Amino acid sequence: MKLYTLARKINKKIKQRRREVAGRYLSPVRGLERFAVPQNERIVSMTFDDGPTNMPVNPVADPGLEGVSLTRALIGIMNDYDARGTFNVIGTTEHNYPDKMGSLHKPTWSGVRHDHYPMFGKDKYAGAENQKELVRELLKNGHEISNHGYRHVLFGRNNIVYGSREHFTNIHDVVSDLRQLHELMKNEFDYEMTMSRPPHYIDRIPDGFTSYDAYAVLGYDYLAASFDGGGWMPTVGDYKEDVRKMVDPLKNTLRADANALCGQIIFQKDGFNMSLMSPVATALREQLEVLSGYGYKVVTVRELKDKYPFEDFNDFSKNFEIARELDRRGYIIGYRTNEFKPDKTLTVGEMVMMTMKKSDYGKMLMNIIGSASDRKKHLKHPYYLGFLYYDRKDLMERSDEEATKEDIVSFFGDSFGIVPSVSGNTIKRFEYLEVLSELIKN
Repeated sequence: MKLYTLARKINKKIKQRRREVAGRYLSPVRGLERFAVPQNERIVSMTFDDGPTNMPVNPVADPGLEGVSLTRALIGIMNDYDARGTFNVIGTTEHNYPDKMGSLHKPTWSGVRHDHYPMFGKDKYAGAENQKELVRELLKNGHEISNHGYRHVLFGRNNIVYGSREHFTNIHDVVSDLRQLHELMKNEFDYEMTMSRPPHYIDRIPDGFTSYDAYAVLGYDYLAASFDGGGWMPTVGDYKEDVRKMVDPLKNTLRADANALCGQIIFQKDGFNMSLMSPVATALREQLEVLSGYGYKVVTVRELKDKYPFEDFNDFSKNFEIARELDRRGYIIGYRTNEFKPDKTLTVGEMVMMTMKKSDYGKMLMNIIGSASDRKKHLKHPYYLGFLYYDRKDLMERSDEEATKEDIVSFFGDSFGIVPSVSGNTIKRFEYLEVLSELIKN
């Protein structure tokens, strides 16, 4: 367990460094951790991984939950507080055999080569493929469904914690696995998923692509989180203490700053922890009670993103409404870090990318995956597909330069047949939104 904790700390530092790099370029896929909401508008989201599960809660601390499946228990508790969550579901892990069970209280508790939910040998008790009625109950009660992988197979290696785990080796297999669950939700429930969180947050695929590329193909955003609900941890040997360790961090955070969780995404577990226990069945009610006491409304990530799409921008005086409408229509206007940076001066690369839709980007990516030359250029240059789409590769060398009025007028005139009104020689990103509003109209 100490190794696992160390690995998470190392991974957090690595992600922070990657975030600094990711914040430099626009992306069709944004990592959703938190959102900028107006001051004192207390809304927050919760996400629940690895379900749905028909296994009963363990232990039964509340007599009313005797024999009740964990997912149904969570639905009932959320209903009591008029709360709606985002359930990050799997398809099934029943095909992840042959395998053998690992040691309880350790990361490999559910399997050595693969994960098996809800527990080893009981795979058919969990997942959207086998528990369709639970999926229907989630949707009926207003919850959101997101894609956690059909088989919950790692996208790539993680030698520190999961060195013995099998994993995908290329983007085709990753997309195929995600698409299998996507199509299941679409065909069985007429439901279109828009987000995904990779199993164990492993992003790098061995063939050079990442989860962000796979999500671009499917038109997804990356479902991250900013606050850990704690239900994944192994027991400390005392159930009440396990629950306390889930509730106290939230209590202490809000006690220090009542607005601290505004716009944040809380990570939860719709499944057992490493000790085959479900403290979330008790802690969730206490967490919601605390949130309710501070005036928080718990909504799905989809709803929160629809209202306030970015984590640094909600200023209506700087064309926020235009940005929100462009985002709803699927234009690539935000950075991978989910920032918008309204006051940043527009670059040539951003000028091009902000006119492109995520759906067109995904199609372009699928078309070039098999081309060694285009693939290499895409992996090297974050805006390559944009320049390729508009046949303006002549602009690539100037990608990071500030876009001039001449650049903007020329690009729009050549590509869209409209001439935008640009006052200064350069333009801020929030000002460019007014130019793009003409694109919406046309």
